[in-house]
Amino acid sequence: MTDDTHAKLDNLLRSANIRLGRIQRNRLAWLVDRYGAPTLGGHYEGLRHGGVIVLTEPPSGAAAELFYRSLHSGCAVVIPFGENPGFDFLKSKLTEFGTVSPSAEGPHELWWGGIGWSKLSASADGATIRPRIVSYYPFGSDPDDIRSLRRSLDELELDSHIEPVAAELGEQVLCFEKAEFLARMWQRYSEPLLFVEAGATLCEAPLLPSALGCDVALHKWNRWEMSARTLYLGRTARAGQLLRSWHHLAASYPSIWDGYLLDQAWGLTSSEGPLDTVWLPRSYHAMKGDLAAARATILHSEQTTTTSLGPDPGFAGLVRAARRAGRTGARDAFMVMTSEAANENGVAVILRDIEANDARAVAATVEAVTGAFAADCGGYKRFELSLCALKDDLGAAQAAAQQARYRILEIAPGQSIPRDFFAAHAHHPADHAVMTARHPFP
Repeated sequence: MTDDTHAKLDNLLRSANIRLGRIQRNRLAWLVDRYGAPTLGGHYEGLRHGGVIVLTEPPSGAAAELFYRSLHSGCAVVIPFGENPGFDFLKSKLTEFGTVSPSAEGPHELWWGGIGWSKLSASADGATIRPRIVSYYPFGSDPDDIRSLRRSLDELELDSHIEPVAAELGEQVLCFEKAEFLARMWQRYSEPLLFVEAGATLCEAPLLPSALGCDVALHKWNRWEMSARTLYLGRTARAGQLLRSWHHLAASYPSIWDGYLLDQAWGLTSSEGPLDTVWLPRSYHAMKGDLAAARATILHSEQTTTTSLGPDPGFAGLVRAARRAGRTGARDAFMVMTSEAANENGVAVILRDIEANDARAVAATVEAVTGAFAADCGGYKRFELSLCALKDDLGAAQAAAQQARYRILEIAPGQSIPRDFFAAHAHHPADHAVMTARHPFP
């Protein structure tokens, strides 16, 4: 980007009162470099000429349809308030590229997507960083299971590491064993890692994740369930944090399958800092029998199926809607902040009724309450913010906070949040206060 383009981007963000953290702004600037100048989305009809469209208000159903029809592969769509479920319908019509989670400097989820992967996939041809492909196979398993992977790695001249692991259950590798293997590879090698299951075949060099410069990249099966069969880890502190969280959860719950624990590690890491995630296209997780298997980058040996990868059907009801929209959801903390307080007291703030209010009011309240904690923590060591649209969401967030013995404060969009908000409500963690909106934002 030229200095003039940087200045125009900053002016657009300032004029629209959009607050981004450094990592989020870097992602937006990266998109502007590749797609063209950013504009604020306001009109929804007529074919667009390309560029980055920034949306700050959720369009209605009809407007979302018109907006979708106005786009083509030369357009990128950025939603700086991606945590708001009001945008979910529009997101469902678009191809989801990635998410950058919130931080204290940018307390919103930045969502980015578009129409198909063609423009971004083309950028992979110029990738200067090549990941190391890593995989494993259980001791005693059929060597034919990895022959195809080894052959494809040799043909593509990719650096790799494949080793046997001693699995406790014979030929079934537990999530803990997979995470432990990746932790060792993380320590051993300095380049980004791309894990693929041993039965996979690489049809072309998998350079898209490293070309996009993200922290982590993975595929969501059926658009919501995270798969650990293909997992990219960039050489960043945030990628290392995700791996450590996944490893710790797998050690604590060794019988839980890997996709669920990866999902939980992603939610935890996303709440604690600006994790830059890319949601890989199906070509990086193609299965035998897929109609598009002939154009796959990574082809897994399992047969294609319409069912979820995990064995627990109840898992779908917990996170499906949020994960399809690239969000953490009400049952996970949207954002976590910590202070220097010399105690272990925690406070959970639940922002309710977010779907019944406009996106600006929700965003302003998020910024106000996170800013208040940064200014005066009120003696709390840990602050967790949850966003709730429905009554069921509210109950789940309250139950999670009560289990952690956190002080619970409920607020509503538009509510006035003074700078001493937390100091004014510094009570016993078991207490529960419900705040009401008396002084909405202008």
